[in-house]
Amino acid sequence: MAGKKLTVVISQSQSKNPQYRDLEETLAARLMMDGSVEVAVVPHLYDMHADHTGLIFLRGVPGDLVVLSWLYPRPVRWILHRQGITGLEGQTLLEEEVDEDEEELDEEPSPDRGIGLGKVAQRKIYCIDMRVSSSVDDYFDEIKRIASEKSVQTVDLMSWIQGSPKPEQLERYLRTPESSTGNNGTNGATKPAAADEPEPTKRRWYPVIDYERCTNCLECIDFCLFGVYGVNDGDFIHVETQDNCKKGCPACSRVCPENAIIFPGHKTPAIAGAPGEVAGFKVDLSKLFGSENSIDIAVRERDRELVADGRDAVGTAVGLRKRQEHKQDQPRDHLDDLIDSLDDMPL
Repeated sequence: MAGKKLTVVISQSQSKNPQYRDLEETLAARLMMDGSVEVAVVPHLYDMHADHTGLIFLRGVPGDLVVLSWLYPRPVRWILHRQGITGLEGQTLLEEEVDEDEEELDEEPSPDRGIGLGKVAQRKIYCIDMRVSSSVDDYFDEIKRIASEKSVQTVDLMSWIQGSPKPEQLERYLRTPESSTGNNGTNGATKPAAADEPEPTKRRWYPVIDYERCTNCLECIDFCLFGVYGVNDGDFIHVETQDNCKKGCPACSRVCPENAIIFPGHKTPAIAGAPGEVAGFKVDLSKLFGSENSIDIAVRERDRELVADGRDAVGTAVGLRKRQEHKQDQPRDHLDDLIDSLDDMPL
């Protein structure tokens, strides 16, 4: 066993932006030289398949964990949860500022929320978004703060990252094949051995379920017609076949009543899991102004993918039965009366 050190994992950006890589490498090297924490560098969390060595390593960390990535903290937590890497949410002081007007509004959250959460390890996972700051000092200081409050027993890092790597070892790990090879060796560089190269990943697109919000209503499995969702042995919804999901399509997240479905790579912050998004807000202003609401958009997005697959568009005829029945059970309120009066106005 190693000493009582906190484990810090840096998940690489999907982008080859040199500023991103420089921030990752400089922070990793500084933490290694400091020696007060264990450090590992893995590919982008969202892109790793279940048997990737990076996830195998993460499953072997028994104590508290700090994960730095280029994603919002909420999807990171649930990406890890799907892979059996669970823990309580650790609070970090390095967060994106949220305007008071944008704070989450959950006026009557369903009492069934969290029923599929399952057993959670009694340790903390601190998720830090590396887009919050461009300063290495900010991340280093926050990690030191967390480490100073923790006394965590950790296992040695696995051989695929060579234990506690030195900065030059980290450089070899981060080196891409393009940058490490020459044309027949004419530039003097040599390609590292296969064992020294990180296991390859490719960009992926699939939904991530927030089980603290999910009520297991199964509306997502009814709506999605591409075989992405299934139910596990406990009859709870889960993402069964990730790579069946249609790249760029977030339709199922729009029909989820509890906003429990996240697409980490989507350009809309609320769908990507940003903090402070509006959830469960009862007044749909799109109805007042005649624009598309989230269900209209979801149906259009799904129909587009069906047609691209050579199938027929189905519109609202499929997959919305539960939502529509639920709406019919609700008593009319003043908002319904207001919308009806607006519909009756001559324009």
